[in-house]
Amino acid sequence: MMSSLTPHPMLHSLPASSLLFNPSVETLIEKCLREDECLATESGAVVAYSGKYTGRIPKAKFVVRDAESEGAIWWGNNNPMDPEQYRHLREKVSAYAATQPLIVVDTLAGADPAYQIKVRFLLQRPYHALFIRDLLIRPSAEQLEDFQPDWTVMDMGKLALDGAADGVPGDAGIVINFSEKEVVIAGTQYAGEIKKSVFSIMNRLLPEQGVLSMHCSANMSADGSTALFFGLSGTGKTTLSADPERLLIGDDEHGWSDRGVFNIEGGCYAKCVGLKRETEPMIYDAIRTGAVLENVRLDSAGAPDYNDVSITENTRAAYPIDFIPNAASPSIAGHPRQIFFLTCDALGLLPPISQLTAEQAMFHFLNGYTCKLAGTEMGVTEPELTFSTCFGQPFLPLPPAVYAKLLGEKIERHQVQVWLVNTGWTGGKFGTGHRIKLAHTRALLHAAFSGSLLDAGLVEEPFFGLKIPVSCPEVPSEILSPVRTWADADEYAQAAATLRAKFEHNFEKYG
Repeated sequence: MMSSLTPHPMLHSLPASSLLFNPSVETLIEKCLREDECLATESGAVVAYSGKYTGRIPKAKFVVRDAESEGAIWWGNNNPMDPEQYRHLREKVSAYAATQPLIVVDTLAGADPAYQIKVRFLLQRPYHALFIRDLLIRPSAEQLEDFQPDWTVMDMGKLALDGAADGVPGDAGIVINFSEKEVVIAGTQYAGEIKKSVFSIMNRLLPEQGVLSMHCSANMSADGSTALFFGLSGTGKTTLSADPERLLIGDDEHGWSDRGVFNIEGGCYAKCVGLKRETEPMIYDAIRTGAVLENVRLDSAGAPDYNDVSITENTRAAYPIDFIPNAASPSIAGHPRQIFFLTCDALGLLPPISQLTAEQAMFHFLNGYTCKLAGTEMGVTEPELTFSTCFGQPFLPLPPAVYAKLLGEKIERHQVQVWLVNTGWTGGKFGTGHRIKLAHTRALLHAAFSGSLLDAGLVEEPFFGLKIPVSCPEVPSEILSPVRTWADADEYAQAAATLRAKFEHNFEKYG
C-alpha cells in the first residue's frame, strides 16, 4: 500500500526509487529470507539475528536538549545531546540512508483514538520492518491513503557510529528529538530499541494530557474486570497476561485515561527462553507465519530450540496481538480493579503475593525493585538487583513524581486493589532455591481476581510489613511465607533486613 511522502528533513536526500512503502506481510517475509540472512521455522515464523547487540543499550540512548525539552525532561535519567551534535548525527545517518534500499512502514501508537499518534519508520532491515508491523497498530487501507506522520523514526542499524565524532559512548546511538518529532537509531540491530523509542515518546506525551503511561500488561475477565501487571522485562508481564481464562488487552505498554485503559501497541514481544506449549500454549502457538523469532537457534531438524541460549538469554518472539485467540478488539478496557507489581526477586526473599496499602503501593511503585535477568540489557549475564523507577525507568523522560502522582490519584479514585507479586525465586536465592512455578503464580492471581485470597484471610509478615494470604487453592501453604522455605531462618532474616534497608535507602531520593 502506497502512502504519500510528507516533507521531512530525514527524507530530503532519499531517492524515491529506493523506498518500498508498506509492503505486505508476504513480501516482507520473502525479503527477510532472500535479503536479510533470516531463516524460517516449520510453522512459518521468520528467524532473525540482531548481530552484536542482543539487548538494549541504555547508555547509548539520548534526548536532544534544547529550549523545548530543557525544563521538562528528567535529565538525571536521560542522557542529553546538544542540538548541533544531533544535526551532525542526523546528517550522517541520512547520507548513509540515501545509499540504501529502505522500507517505509506506517503505524499507529495508542488504541484510543483520542490519544493516538502516527509514526512512520524508515528501516534498513526487512526483519525490522516485519517486527514493527507486528508490534505497533496497523493502519487500515483507508488510513494509509493519506498518512501524515506525527513522528518519524529512522533506523539504520548496520551503520556503526564513531563514538568521539558522533557524540555517543560507543558505536551505537538511539536519539529522540522532541522538538523535531523524530528518532534516529544507528549501530544497533536489536529490534527492541525501535519499539521502546515509541514508548519513550508516549511517556512524554500522555502524562501531559492527564493520562498515565505505564510499563505494564493488561487483561480482563469476560465481565470486563480489568487487571494491570507492571514489571520490567523478564518479570512475567507477557506470560501472565496471556491467560486462557481472560481477554488480553496488551502485553507491555498501556495508557490509563479518565475513560479507562488502552494498549499503546498492536502486538506482543515475548521472551522465549524455555518456552513450552504445555506451560504457555497461547504464546507458543502465536509463533507462526507473520511472527518474528529473534536470536533463537534452530535444531538440526530446523525447529526452534528455546533452551539454547548460546546467542543470548534474551531470545524473543514478536507477533500481532490478534495471534492470541482471546485478544480483545479493540485493545481498550475499563478502569482496573486490580494492579499487580511484578518483581523477579532472585534473592528469594519476597512473598509470592502480598497486598499493599496505598502508602506501600507508592513505595514499591517508585522503588520498582526487581532483578534484571541475563541478556535483557547488554552486559547482564546473571540476575542483577536493580531499582527501576515506576517499573520502567529506562523509558521515562519525565520526573518520577509525574507518574507517581497520576497513579496515586487513579488508585484512590477507582478504589483499586494493589498486590506485589514475586515471580522470582523461592527456597533461597538464585543458585540455591528455584523459580516459583508458573502454575502457582497463576493460581494466586486467579484467587486475587475472585476475592478468595481476601476471604481466606491475610496476615502481616514481620520482615517487610506485607500482608500475605494464609492459604490459596492449588498452592502449597509453606511457599506463601518465604522464611518457611529457607533452610536457615536466621540467614533469611538477615538477608531480608539487608534488602529492606536497600529499599528504604533508595526511596530516600523521592523525599
